[in-house]
Amino acid sequence: MANRGDVVQAIAEATQLSKKDAENAFETLIDYLTQALKREEKVTISGFGAFSAGHRAARTGRNPRTGDSVAIPASKVPRFKAAKVFKDAVQ
Repeated sequence: MANRGDVVQAIAEATQLSKKDAENAFETLIDYLTQALKREEKVTISGFGAFSAGHRAARTGRNPRTGDSVAIPASKVPRFKAAKVFKDAVQ
């Protein structure tokens, strides 16, 4: 399983950037995606996929321990739709 450090290391090696510069580039990407989704903008990365903000309606759930009804408020959730090229590469 790869983690954040592994991704930063791979970016550094592939681009011949220092590890610090690769970390900054990765952090910038994450910050950009986060801010765009907060503004409910769609971000498409050709050959990889599309990120968007979805809406989850308010609903009633159940507490599994007690069986009591619980009100779950509406919320925004991040969504990702993989591009066909990416899906095909994974298979």
